[in-house]
Amino acid sequence: MITTVATKPIAGQKPGTSGLRKKTPVFMGRHYLENFTQAIFDVVGAAGKTFVLGGDGRYFNDRAAQVILRMAAANGAARVIVGQGAILSTPAASHLIRLNKTDGGIIMSASHNPGGPEEDFGVKFNMPNGGPAPESVTEAMFQRTTELTEYRIVEAQDVDLNTVGRQTLGGMIVDVVDPVSDYAALMETLFDFPALRALFAGGFRMRMDAMCAVTGPYAVEILENRLGAAKGTVTHETPLPDFGGMHPDPNPTWAHELMAEMMGDNAPDFGAASDGDGDRNMVVGRGIYVSPSDSLAVLAANAHLAPGYARGLAGVARSMPTSAAADRVADALGIAKFETPTGWKFFGNLLDAGKVTLCGEESFGTGSDHVREKDGLWAVLLWLNILAVRKQSVAQILSEHWAKYGRNYYSRHDFEAIATDKADAMITALRATLADLPGQVVEGMTITAADDFAYTDPVDGSVSARQGVRIIFADSSRIVMRLSGTGTEGATLRVYLERYAAGPDGLDLDPQEALAPVIRAAHGLARLTEFTGCTAPDVVT
Repeated sequence: MITTVATKPIAGQKPGTSGLRKKTPVFMGRHYLENFTQAIFDVVGAAGKTFVLGGDGRYFNDRAAQVILRMAAANGAARVIVGQGAILSTPAASHLIRLNKTDGGIIMSASHNPGGPEEDFGVKFNMPNGGPAPESVTEAMFQRTTELTEYRIVEAQDVDLNTVGRQTLGGMIVDVVDPVSDYAALMETLFDFPALRALFAGGFRMRMDAMCAVTGPYAVEILENRLGAAKGTVTHETPLPDFGGMHPDPNPTWAHELMAEMMGDNAPDFGAASDGDGDRNMVVGRGIYVSPSDSLAVLAANAHLAPGYARGLAGVARSMPTSAAADRVADALGIAKFETPTGWKFFGNLLDAGKVTLCGEESFGTGSDHVREKDGLWAVLLWLNILAVRKQSVAQILSEHWAKYGRNYYSRHDFEAIATDKADAMITALRATLADLPGQVVEGMTITAADDFAYTDPVDGSVSARQGVRIIFADSSRIVMRLSGTGTEGATLRVYLERYAAGPDGLDLDPQEALAPVIRAAHGLARLTEFTGCTAPDVVT
């Protein structure tokens, strides 16, 4: 029985760089989830279509799945493929969309943000290519939320999402599938599983922190069950609605248990962590942390060692705030390189057009053309494949990489929950100074360029402006500042800092020490403390 429910527009339902994210009580409010879901179906159409549905298991994931299924049925969808327990990692959802050639999918996640009754929730739509909806589509969804007067929903009992198999909801088929099996099968086509089994059989030890989030079941199945890593290799492996009270963001600040173990006396050979929805990764060697920018560069330089990439790379793409380390590898390999705005959706056209094979963001996201999302466990497996072939430690691989390409010292400083008006005022004031900055000398460094990054997509010609303030110095040092679109409270200011050392000297400094003059320059040029009251970042990565 289809019910049409009268509603009114709800302010603020504008998706950010990766869907609509708000506090969970907001999503649980009257008509909130329903309005946004109806806007999705009104924009992309639902009649006769097939969708994928899943989420990271955070609080409200299960109830939201039932609402979305009933609305899909009411809007005429023919079939929905949903992960068992309404669980799917984001890369696994992207794979299911592509594997089954569906008309897209809805992913319930706030990625690396905390979960729980008072924490964060999110919903985003992925296109038939498996990637996040582009700005033109998310803007249309937002516009639709400002016009809604009703939504449609089927009145029915809950679907049994805990049992794999086929059910019906009204006239719609609901296929509940194992969330892990198809993804694990894909990984076996990309990596040398026999070599990885031999690596673990030879005594190689690793620790994988799943952070009580969605990657746990995937990592246990692949690392422990299929590759033979010791039981207990994966820690915090059970997804919990509140992530066990953890902040499921794989960086040195929040994955502190893993960092302590990897920097300790009896550290394993390799460490890794993943985030809430499984699309981000952190990689750590014994006694050494690998920055996401360096990780992308090392993977690009060594991807050919894995069977899935043995024929080489078409190109490499990075988000604008990510360091230029990957560019140096691309130049050496003679392949294309691209610099895009922040947001994985900007890589989609490049991947679909075959212009790039690997992509990466400084925010711990790395991926390839195997799906259209970043993929945390994929990055871990590629690192393991490289270690198995090269038979070197992470530290040795990094040292040789820097000796060959030089080192892009890099760090991101996050200032969280700043009053939005203060953050906006600071960025506005900084933008007003950009034309006057070239030629100035700050902290002994000469500014050669300053702009607000704009991107023209080389495939479809679309333009994305005002994507972040860039200040570039004569020695290739760089400052980037932007306000993040992934937070749910106040504003998050991200300050990206980069300084290049060509070597052979100066390649083994602490990054914060190497970047000290760039950090001072950033604070001074933006008058950061004056505008925000902040003197130190909340998170340093």
